[in-house]
Amino acid sequence: MIDLTVIWAFIIAFAIFAYVVMDGFDLGIGILFPTFAPGRERDRAMNSIAPVWDGNETWLVLGGGGLFAAFPLAYAIILPATYPLIIAMLLGLVFRGVAFEYRWRDPSHRRFWDAAFTGGSLIATMAQGMILGALLQGIEIDGRAYAGSWWDWLTPYTLLTGLGTVAGYALLGATWLVWKLDGEGQAHARKLGKIAALATLALMAGVSLLNLFVRPEYSDRWLTAPELYWVAPIPIATLIVAGFMWHALSRDRHSKPFWLALLLFFFGTAGVGVTIWPYVAPPDLTIWEAAAPVRSQVFMLVGVAITMPLIIAYTAWAYWVFRGKVGDEGYH
Repeated sequence: MIDLTVIWAFIIAFAIFAYVVMDGFDLGIGILFPTFAPGRERDRAMNSIAPVWDGNETWLVLGGGGLFAAFPLAYAIILPATYPLIIAMLLGLVFRGVAFEYRWRDPSHRRFWDAAFTGGSLIATMAQGMILGALLQGIEIDGRAYAGSWWDWLTPYTLLTGLGTVAGYALLGATWLVWKLDGEGQAHARKLGKIAALATLALMAGVSLLNLFVRPEYSDRWLTAPELYWVAPIPIATLIVAGFMWHALSRDRHSKPFWLALLLFFFGTAGVGVTIWPYVAPPDLTIWEAAAPVRSQVFMLVGVAITMPLIIAYTAWAYWVFRGKVGDEGYH
């Protein structure tokens, strides 16, 4: 029998993953922006994402809208638990978007807009990582409503997940620039990629170890048989991919580091999924308890079956059209 709730859980997980890896390198470039020399180097970095950055945010809308439509109870609980972080994320994305446009149209204040681009990217990224941490550490629920305080999301654990997301997005941004730039810009991006890779792996390991102590069910999932035999390949594959990525960053490879960074994020996302499954708001609310009625899920599934292939198609076409290197005047 087809379980629509599980299907919707994977649809939303896919949308969130697509957003993270696509908008992640945009935000990563913003985080790394102060390390680029003003002028040509910053302009080329900005031009590398100019054709695709706003379209990447489509997946955030799909993920948030899908959560509201398919899991309304989870939406009603998670948002109040993370309101300050969500507000900070949206404001950061707004500042990032405004700065992106105005740095070209207002050259006399370009230094200000560059700072706004970096600040907005950093705030949005940190907020996204802390939202993940707040979800993983657990949300206090009373009946069908959030029962915690305004500041429950602020803990050392969520700060660590926020920093891990910052490092991960910086890695995506650096490897994207390795692919899209040449010459000194590419060499600079390789150095940044190595630093970001070390930071990402260290923080991934730290968060993974802390997860064993955050909730007892998490440690049971990763340290007891027979679950252990099913989940052990994830950290092993992560280490293998990390080794290949470091090798690619150390050699004259162009697109390979970026694809390996995406694969690293995939295994990281898989690890989060294994840790939290089947809860949508740990430790009490499962995906089945939070799901919308079956008829609503069927109705929305028809819409997603039509719109998601279109989104994937135009996204793929945009990346194919702008697949070359970036010069001083844009894509070759």
